[in-house]
Formats: sequence, structure tokens, C-alpha cells
Amino acid sequence: MTGFLFSVNVLVWGFSWIAIAVQIRETSAEVALLYRLGLAALVLFLALAATRRLRRVRLHQQPYLALMGLCLFFLNYLLVYNGTSFIPSGVVALVFSTATVFNALNSMLFYGDRQSLRFIFGAVLGMAGLGCLFWRDLTQLDLGSASLIGGALVLAATYVFSLGNMVSRRNNAAGIDLPTATAWSMAWGTLFLAALTFSRGQSLPLDLSWNWYLALFYLAIPGTVIGFLSYLEVVRRLGAPLAAFSTVLYPAIALTVSTFFEGYHWTPAAALGLLLIALGNMLVFAPGRFWGIVSHASRRIAYAWSARDHTSL
Repeated sequence: MTGFLFSVNVLVWGFSWIAIAVQIRETSAEVALLYRLGLAALVLFLALAATRRLRRVRLHQQPYLALMGLCLFFLNYLLVYNGTSFIPSGVVALVFSTATVFNALNSMLFYGDRQSLRFIFGAVLGMAGLGCLFWRDLTQLDLGSASLIGGALVLAATYVFSLGNMVSRRNNAAGIDLPTATAWSMAWGTLFLAALTFSRGQSLPLDLSWNWYLALFYLAIPGTVIGFLSYLEVVRRLGAPLAAFSTVLYPAIALTVSTFFEGYHWTPAAALGLLLIALGNMLVFAPGRFWGIVSHASRRIAYAWSARDHTSL
């Protein structure tokens, strides 16, 4: 059952990035997000109430839930959606996978957590992977290029998302039930989005394509509610480090989808970037047993290779 939940989480988040790209072709990021978060918050509140899992939250905790909503479901999503208008959705997913590194850094900054040398190597690999991913734009030093603007927006979104994780950690330590906290933070994010959308004089159109509405349904229900709840259950069963492997796997799905549906063009530098970011994430979060297997396999390969060279002599 745990493997099934993990697979569900990876799949629904792996396909969510292309759905974002579909929506922002017809509406602004604010309008698309307002529909998505409003529907997701409503469904999550109703689901928790129906299963009697909706817990009461004290009034003095609401500012922290609002801060969580500001980071996770307002600024983060707004930056991601705008970044997706500049770069392919698969690249967005890959950049966003650096959240694992930002989480570790912010845990050191805000909670005094210690990080090992393994983390430092993983962070360096992840940043090197980003450099490879945007190598062509970086070498041309065109800071106004669409790729660099999109990459900067998504990287900023990733850091804001990590800050939201830190607020969520605080709320959890304060005894706030996580599904209830998520529902309330979604509601706060929806309020922030509504304020921004209507202050800009934007309306909420209804005459949109079926593709847009299908993308909305996917992002609100599987992409937000089911994906998040399945992730929480995997965290409960296996712990956060193993659950975090989803951030390593879903960018590969997103890039594959982007290749077929958005015409994403692979380059050797981009492929190397994918490999380095994935290795960096695994190095940050992989348990010792995993890296023991990798080390053992590496020694066996090196021994076999040296024996082959010796035989050829």
C-alpha cells in the first residue's frame, strides 16, 4: 500500500506541470490559481468534515496559518505559474526539485539543524545541475532572456515554498493538525489571490475551453488534494527523508511529458543537468543503506574495470 501511495504522489505531481502550462495559455496566473485553490480548499474542507478529521484551530494560531498560506499557496504558486510562461513545464519541475536543498538550508537557518558533508556535496551537485540546465543562456550573458527570467522566477518560488515548509514545521510543533492546517492555509491563499485578482480589475471568465477546465479539475483534485494527502500518508509511514524521493522522480516524468507535448529539445547540457540535480537530491536525502549499495556497486565496477585492463595487458 505504501508503494502504491508513493507512486500516486509521483504520478499526479509529475503530470501537474503540463496542466499548469495548459491553463496559463487562456487566463492569467492569478485567475487560474484562484479557481484552482478555491476548488481545492472547498473539496479538502468538505472531505475532512465528512470524515470527521477537521480539527478546531484557536484564533491566535490563524496568523501562522495565514503566513503558511502566503508562502505555500500564494507567492509560491504565483511565481511558478508566471515562470511556466517563460520555460517548458518539465524544466519548471526540475528547477523546483531543488526545494530539498533549500529545505535543508532553511532548517539550519531557522531551527539550528546540523547538516552533514553529504548535504554540502548534494547542494553543490544540485546548483551545478541548474547551471548546466541554463548553460546556453548563462554563457551568452543575456539576463533578459526568457529562460533565465523563467528560471529565476521558479527558483524564487522554490525558496518561498521552502519558507512555507518552515512555517508548517512550526505549526506542527504547536500541535496544529496538518490536514486541517493545510485546508486553512489553502483558504488563506485563496483570499490573498482574490484580493490581488480583483484589485487588478480582473474578472473570472466562464467561457473557457474544455482543456482548461480539465486542467483545473486535475490540478485541484488529483494535483492538490490527492497528491498532498498521499504525500502526507507516505511521510507518516516512511518519514520525510524517504518521502522526499518524489521530488527526484517526478521531474523525470514532467520532462518526458514536456518533450512529447511541448516540443522540449534535449541538449547534452540539459541531460547532464537532470542527472546532477537528481544525484544532488538523492545525496541530501538518501539513507545510509542506499549509499552503501551505491558505494559497493562502484567498487565492484572499478574492480571489474581494472581486472579487464590488466587482462588486456
